Amino acid sequence: MELENLTISKTHRGLIKKEFSALEICQAYLEKIESEDKKINAFLTITKDLALSQAKKVDDMISTGRKIPLISAVPCAIKDIILVEDVKCTAGSKILENYIAPYDATVIKKLKGENCVILGKTNLDEFAMGSSTENSAFFPTKNPHNLARVPGGSSGGSAAAVAADECIFALGSDTGGSIRQPASFCGMVGLKPTYGAVSRFGLIAFASSLDQIGPITKTVEDAKIVFDVIKGKDEMDSTSVEPKLKVKSEKLKVNELKIGVPKEYFTMPTGRQVKGIDPEVEKVIKQAIKKYEEMGAKVEEISLPHTEYALPCYYIIAPSEASANLARYDGIKYGHSETRNPESEIRNLLDVYLKSREEGFGPEVRRRIILGTYVLSAGYYEAYYLRAQKVRTLVKEDFDKAFRNVDAIFTPVSPTPAFKLGEKIDDPLTMYLSDIFTISVNLAGLPALSLPCGKVDNLPVGLQIIGKPFEESKILEIGKIFEKNL
Repeated sequence: MELENLTISKTHRGLIKKEFSALEICQAYLEKIESEDKKINAFLTITKDLALSQAKKVDDMISTGRKIPLISAVPCAIKDIILVEDVKCTAGSKILENYIAPYDATVIKKLKGENCVILGKTNLDEFAMGSSTENSAFFPTKNPHNLARVPGGSSGGSAAAVAADECIFALGSDTGGSIRQPASFCGMVGLKPTYGAVSRFGLIAFASSLDQIGPITKTVEDAKIVFDVIKGKDEMDSTSVEPKLKVKSEKLKVNELKIGVPKEYFTMPTGRQVKGIDPEVEKVIKQAIKKYEEMGAKVEEISLPHTEYALPCYYIIAPSEASANLARYDGIKYGHSETRNPESEIRNLLDVYLKSREEGFGPEVRRRIILGTYVLSAGYYEAYYLRAQKVRTLVKEDFDKAFRNVDAIFTPVSPTPAFKLGEKIDDPLTMYLSDIFTISVNLAGLPALSLPCGKVDNLPVGLQIIGKPFEESKILEIGKIFEKNL
């Protein structure tokens, strides 16, 4: 069977028509991972026994004539920051190297409830802090399109696994672009849902007011299928909501579509442009926008004036929340502890904390904890954190104002295509600029889609489609229009 052509709906049809069994498809993907993943390093853990038992369950259902859900037996991969019961969950960090998840995240419960097949856990930047998957404590992941390039981050393992046909879809998490940017770099579809649309229960927290779980898939249709399974209110996550908004189900008409193009994101005679966009990337994005225009959509220039402040605002809020969230890794409750090292000179409780965290956390995580702790400290809280939250409100208001006149906003996902391994790892500020176009979406809590729309030097480029809160179905429909007319 040709794994590269399989999507969720094709897999479902094949199972119903008995062209292959769930066990056969599961084994085919496990074999592909075994033979190919050494080159890419997308996976940290393979859950072979779990996958085979899930596949057998679906075969039993089919043999007894029971109806199976659309996503049943579909092989998937899970970013190793989302808990799967009785499976290692490292968050890409030495501090959780041997941590076994005691329960399932809500999204995993939902996938298991539909009898989805979980093949394993994918690599990531440590605690989801990074844009290249080079910050993993274990090994960097490579881009399947070019092994000398990064797959993006922090969900680089998930995006690479889907792009390399080692699974049909994967789950990632997005705090400042960590689903969309790797999806763009690997030529896949990535959906960052509205904040609160998907439960975060069982997601190891980085920045709680920004984190969101979402799918990385081969097609827009697959992204919609996975999102429909994992979304919804969860009593275990008080920030999750059931939207009151009922989006009209009738088909979206392209000639009624109004697209906003922010002048700050492109080279335009008006406005202060965000620096650093590759002219070739800009060209590809503009061609994609022109295609929508040719299909009948109305394109108008809009302004998001506080865009230039989004990056510094994010790098105050996110490290502050990370500093608080990562305080729980103290070498006492769980994870790496220096008390287990007979050679450690532990004199008191403070030594346990300091030595465990020094040994367990990598340089990028330590950098962000220090930054966040400083920002939250006495005398600086008002000057930095409080001001950043006010700027965040202004960023959100920019979007609110823009959405009064347009249905969706189109921007690049990343200013460049996938960069070389090692190119930016020693320059954190240049690395942070990789997320310049995605960060403001998290600050405003909006849904956004990364859609492959062309290539530069044979490397994929992603178009970002930003929607109003809880209008995932609309941006997915807009993405489908482009996909059908490619």
